[in-house]
Amino acid sequence: MSDFLVDTKSVEVWIEFQSFCHNLRVTRIVLNSMRLINVKALLEREELMERGERVDRRAKVLEFCDDDITKYAILSHRWTEQEVDYDEMVELAKMDGEMMDEIRQRDGYRKIFDSCKQAEKDGYEWLWVDTCCIDKRSSAELSEAINSMYRWYENAQVCYAYLHDVLDSFFPDEFDDYTYANGWPEWFSRGWTLQEMIAPSNIQFFNKEWEAIGDKRTLARTLQKITAVPEHILMDGLYGDRPCIAQIMSWAANRTTTRVEDRAYSLMGLLGVNMPMLYGEGKKAFHRLQLEIIRTSNDQSIFAWSCDGKGARTGNILADDPSVFGCCSAMELIKPDEFVKSLLLYMPEGEPPSSEDDRLGTFPITNRGIQIWLFLSPYDGSDSVFQAWLPCRSSWRSPVAIDLCLMESNYYRCHAKPDSYPEGTFQFRQVYLRYQDTFHRNAAFDIDDNAITENGFTYDGAYPTKFTGNMFTPTITDPLRVKVYSNNQTGHCFAVGFGQFLGKNWIHVESNMWDSFDFKYNSMLARAPDHLQSMDKARSSGALVSIMHTCLDQWTLRTCVVWKSSRENGVKLEVFRDPGFDYLSGEWTGFDVDVGGIFPVSAHYFYISIDVTVHRKQNVNVKAYRIATLHSKLMTA
Repeated sequence: MSDFLVDTKSVEVWIEFQSFCHNLRVTRIVLNSMRLINVKALLEREELMERGERVDRRAKVLEFCDDDITKYAILSHRWTEQEVDYDEMVELAKMDGEMMDEIRQRDGYRKIFDSCKQAEKDGYEWLWVDTCCIDKRSSAELSEAINSMYRWYENAQVCYAYLHDVLDSFFPDEFDDYTYANGWPEWFSRGWTLQEMIAPSNIQFFNKEWEAIGDKRTLARTLQKITAVPEHILMDGLYGDRPCIAQIMSWAANRTTTRVEDRAYSLMGLLGVNMPMLYGEGKKAFHRLQLEIIRTSNDQSIFAWSCDGKGARTGNILADDPSVFGCCSAMELIKPDEFVKSLLLYMPEGEPPSSEDDRLGTFPITNRGIQIWLFLSPYDGSDSVFQAWLPCRSSWRSPVAIDLCLMESNYYRCHAKPDSYPEGTFQFRQVYLRYQDTFHRNAAFDIDDNAITENGFTYDGAYPTKFTGNMFTPTITDPLRVKVYSNNQTGHCFAVGFGQFLGKNWIHVESNMWDSFDFKYNSMLARAPDHLQSMDKARSSGALVSIMHTCLDQWTLRTCVVWKSSRENGVKLEVFRDPGFDYLSGEWTGFDVDVGGIFPVSAHYFYISIDVTVHRKQNVNVKAYRIATLHSKLMTA
């Protein structure tokens, strides 16, 4: 049975138990405790090993102590591949000579030994090192250690920050990408060392040779330049004038961890939350962290990630990792009365909420979503995309706005709309922000555009990257590809966007090509909710085929989509001359056709030929569709 710890003060419990078929380990439990290195015991053991003398195998170098009353030093460092773990440290004296020497020669062991020598020099009897003071075979002990780590660094009398890649006898004070991969020592790029830099009041920095090169207080200005953590936080900690959630997150934006989950776990102490460790959950760890913060805080800056538009993505309201908070280094909260006052000029007639209205500061988590009251302003020409204003601001001093889209009664985070602007009036509305991920399979577009090139049009290119072959599979990170076609003889030009929104594929055609490729791409991406809902209406009755006709002056583009499976959509594009199509609405129409019952699984392209009659009755355009024939182009072997 693994060790387990109970969180109660100053009690020691000894458990001895032997069953008929199992011998359980004798486990010592010190409540509200941490396992520390006995500095004197380790140095004496090492001295005996160095002289080749006999070592007392019963001597303990690791013991439990109460971190509230014990004076101890603590090590902060960058892990390497040659670290020494708990079991190796405990069993070292019992190993044969070859194994013992191998461990003692590791960089990780020398680092522990040198830390102990420094601790003894400074008058400390105890030292904590994360590599060997946690029995990581016990998931319970590992979880408690990670949840307690910020407190342990905060309670330490001194923290030794070991910069293994600093060779000079002075602290680096200028960006140097020749000497360091990231321009600064690696210690400043790791996720865990952020809390290890902020929590202790006394940090002593050492170079590779364990020469002292400065301390936290005298280097505070340089540390602020390196890490973007304000100087007053480095000097006084997080107490008092505590930064908002978004600003704290921004400090970790450019830091990395070996495990994805540790990007979240390493921030728990800084953000004042606790949660169990679930290694293997990936980015969900950062989602859980944000939900824990929301349960204990009404700080809406947690939703301000990607407020500059960079790194924005469509989906749930929670950020996927700290990198998208990089724009929030100057973020601060706005007091409720100031926030409401700044929006009053744009409020429609009616009673605005008061600054003391409870709705402004509460947003409980429900199974439907995060229930919250927000000031919303719809974008021109859209019923589903809104700008939402938050009571926080960055360097531009006005409240931060993020974009939300409404889909099936829930609101999702979405991209901005560069081709449109908010209407300018606000609605104070209760909404549900979706925090659950949308589960889906990426479905490919299988595109046949031969009929376009046969009619004098040529393929001009694609944006944002080259389109190779006939297949495109949109993903969360690559949600849209725009193909552009033109006819040099007639001067006609149009773009077809193949996109994905909330796990569903959509297609949109635009004939106005005065805009640049990148603007056209951003415009289609921003209007993805509208484009998707247009296609969804055609498929609402279970239609397997959707068709849209787009007017291109004297030409008509027919786009036909066959929903072949959950993993593939067949798309047929055709152009033809027909002035009668001036009256087309450009909307999708669905047809319930049993394609699978007609053609074998190997069918590569499906498309429908349509006879269209346009009638004019009292200025109302009525389209009568008749399915004439259903053709297929079989795959070649």
